[in-house]
Amino acid sequence: MAQQDDVFKKIVSHAKEYGFVFPSSEIYDGLSAVYDYGQNGVELKNNIKRYWWDAMTLLHENIVGIDSAIFMHPTIWKASGHVDAFNDPLIDNRDSKKRYRADVLIEEQIAKIDDKIAKEVAKAAKRFGDSFDEAQFRATNARVLEHQAHRDALHQRFSDAMNANNLDELRQIIIDEEIVCPISGTKNWTEVRQFNLMFKTEMGSTADGSMTVYLRPETAQGIFVNYLNVQKTGRMRIPFGIAQIGKAFRNEIVARQFIFRMREFEQMEMQFFVRPGEELRWFNQWKEWRLKWHKALGLGNEKYRYHDHEKLAHYANAATDIEFRMPFGFKEVEGIHSRTNFDLSQHEKYSGKKIQYFDPELNESYVPYVIETSIGVDRMFLSVLCSSYEEEQLPGGDTRVVLHLPAPLAPVKCAVLPLVRKDGLPEKAREIVDELKFDFATHYEEKDAIGKRYRRQDAIGTPFCITVDHQTLEDNTVTLRERDSMEQTRVNIADLHALIHDRVSLASLLRKLR
Repeated sequence: MAQQDDVFKKIVSHAKEYGFVFPSSEIYDGLSAVYDYGQNGVELKNNIKRYWWDAMTLLHENIVGIDSAIFMHPTIWKASGHVDAFNDPLIDNRDSKKRYRADVLIEEQIAKIDDKIAKEVAKAAKRFGDSFDEAQFRATNARVLEHQAHRDALHQRFSDAMNANNLDELRQIIIDEEIVCPISGTKNWTEVRQFNLMFKTEMGSTADGSMTVYLRPETAQGIFVNYLNVQKTGRMRIPFGIAQIGKAFRNEIVARQFIFRMREFEQMEMQFFVRPGEELRWFNQWKEWRLKWHKALGLGNEKYRYHDHEKLAHYANAATDIEFRMPFGFKEVEGIHSRTNFDLSQHEKYSGKKIQYFDPELNESYVPYVIETSIGVDRMFLSVLCSSYEEEQLPGGDTRVVLHLPAPLAPVKCAVLPLVRKDGLPEKAREIVDELKFDFATHYEEKDAIGKRYRRQDAIGTPFCITVDHQTLEDNTVTLRERDSMEQTRVNIADLHALIHDRVSLASLLRKLR
């Protein structure tokens, strides 16, 4: 775990050094859990959003997009349940004065037991080699069985407490498991309390005429209150979906792990409207589609897993997370939820407006059921960054830091590098840039030795470097260097566009989803 923490610290440092992510307001000593995206970070982030948007709206004829306002009528949040039930169970350590989410402390304790089991299995696999039978070992080894029994009992107790919203029991679990504060190392805990996560502000020019409004804690409600507008103006027939990318805000008390949990973040959400009774079939379908979208990036299929919710939200009848293996463990990057017809029914009730859908095939009106896919842009960004970072040992003892970013997501697609700053090479390199820049994010760089320039491009994840040398002036060929393999091939300038396009276009990703 310590080694993984060191790797994560290096990734955070790398993100700042190479213009991906900066602490917000840094010259004023920063603002906790708020970050700015730098020149390379914003390009990577935009490419992730474009990949998601195109996968939704181009590959599905029955999904369209909207962009709803951040400010919405406050009754919307009463109807959705956020005013009364959007809470986190928090606990304080009296010695360190630090505050934690009680449920996260217990989840981390369960993860520690899982790690103990995994270590026992790994040791046995190493000892027995090819003859190792993992299933039999898990079913018969005394230490594994002891750990598993402890884990199952804790998991059941935790699940029961969460479903019953039993704050006293959550605290008792923390006490019984002897969970200590990571800062003070003590078990001097307060009671568990609920804390509402919504930011409030005032809308209006005078105190008497102002109205309390909220910064939206999710983007989904903007879709729900507009669903009938979209359906009618777009002549949409169920099943159909509405996609949206936008900022959301949560007053996270326990914000940590870099950009994984922030107070201002961005979501990519799609609400898919279906007939009542067909929601679980569509739920399972969207689980498969969304995992396929993630795996198409080639970050490693073994890094993903489903996690079914133990405690369902008040609006859901099924919920699954897609988790990704970060340096600090498996964490949620996307949620797929069957939200039933709760949201639309609540808005119909609180607004007094009929928002039912008339189904011409059934010749009846009803409130549709909804399948939601919700993915955090920032968490997706972090998963891509973490899985791409490598300190690669090279022949001869050298080391290079390289980001193996999926080529279509890379902030810079190619860099054009004149070998020297004379003899007409910079001018020729500029000609190539001027040809490629209309289709690809292209860098021009002439400072330092060519090797150093390669390393800088490796560090920001540029898939291709194009070196212009004296031979270029003779036969119109350049050296094309590939980032991951570092292989260099001589190619004609006229062929560059096609060679690069085949690797870096988003279409190459989208075709994997057909």
